Amino acid sequence: MENSSVSFLFNLTMFVNIGHYRYPAFVFCLLLYGFIISANFVIIMVIYRERSLHEPMYLFIALLSVNSMCGSTGFFPRFLMDLLSNTHMISRAACLSQIYVIYLYGSNEMTILGIMSYDRYVAVCHPLHYHGKMTSNTVLKLAGLALSVPVFFISTCLYLSVRLPLCGNAIQKVFCANWSVVKLSCVVTVLNNIVGMLVTIVTICLPLIFVLYTYLRIFVVCRRSSAEFKGKVLQSCLPHMITFVTYSIAFFCDVALSRFDIEKINPYVAVILSLEFVVIPPVLNPLVYGLKLPEIKKHILRMLLWQNLLKISS
Repeated sequence: MENSSVSFLFNLTMFVNIGHYRYPAFVFCLLLYGFIISANFVIIMVIYRERSLHEPMYLFIALLSVNSMCGSTGFFPRFLMDLLSNTHMISRAACLSQIYVIYLYGSNEMTILGIMSYDRYVAVCHPLHYHGKMTSNTVLKLAGLALSVPVFFISTCLYLSVRLPLCGNAIQKVFCANWSVVKLSCVVTVLNNIVGMLVTIVTICLPLIFVLYTYLRIFVVCRRSSAEFKGKVLQSCLPHMITFVTYSIAFFCDVALSRFDIEKINPYVAVILSLEFVVIPPVLNPLVYGLKLPEIKKHILRMLLWQNLLKISS
């Protein structure tokens, strides 16, 4: 324990030296961040302004967009600074804050997708009882559950990490990750591992199993229904299915990457796999829901047309 010390600066070691290409990369990532914020904001505003969209499914979509904006804001500003910097040092406080925001985004994403799958399950399997089951009070309770459970578990997990004495400062990622910090500990981390596993089960695995179960029930109902009914179900469920599959792949790629020896992987591949978790879902969500759901698409086009007419008239 004599050589152990608390590291106040972490070094993000996965950044690859791309020379002058870092400037085009910075511009591209800045535009990507701008698209994520603006596209998700448009989805939120359309759902907020249109009374016809004040239904559980659309309110959960708005919640998903808010989460995407928060997760991207926890990642992109720091990442953009690192792209232009020759050193990639980050303070302990900033690193732990980034861990909290990004992990909360990841957990919220899955719990929100879980309550969205329940909404689709009730709509398809119990259509006559939908408005009785999915009341405003129920929607608020589900949304509160989806947000509060990750807050509790991520806070507990991070608290245990903050208390660890560290014997190193190298984090093999382009952003701070809890497991990377825990691996730097000078002491045994059995409690951290147990709590981390519990967090993964509660916020990721249980919602994952629940989503698979609800879609199995929906599939069984659709098998006995008409082609017209199947078409309507596919139209309302396909965006959620795409979002769920995309996020699941991105999450498991990130988990797999954290368990491999990074030095044995091509650095460019490692960076891409690392970025997928925090970039792909926030980009894809507004595209999927904005283009695939006709109600949202119709109101977005109407809003854009109205803005263009105002510009012309002025």
